[in-house]
Amino acid sequence: MNKEISALEASILRDNNEDVAFLDVREDDELAICNIEGALHIPMNEIPERAEALPLHCPLVVFCHHGMRSMNVLHYLESRGFENVINMGGGIDAWSREVDASVPRY
Repeated sequence: MNKEISALEASILRDNNEDVAFLDVREDDELAICNIEGALHIPMNEIPERAEALPLHCPLVVFCHHGMRSMNVLHYLESRGFENVINMGGGIDAWSREVDASVPRY
């Protein structure tokens, strides 16, 4: 499986698959600026102690601001046995540009 998809591809995946989960790994102050409705929020530094709360058996689309932190989280989760993790390239910034212009950019 491709480890990274575009924001538009992530949107299509979510629209066509009710079992897909979105994971926002940005910080609380970033979440206060904008978010993707329905996404789980666990800041990157909390992932190690909260990973067991994540769904194992459905696609997990991880995102941050531009896609770097979320790629690090993807690698970490894969090392913990998660097999269906996908990075959203470009992060929530790309989501704002490609999917939903009402999401503020910062």
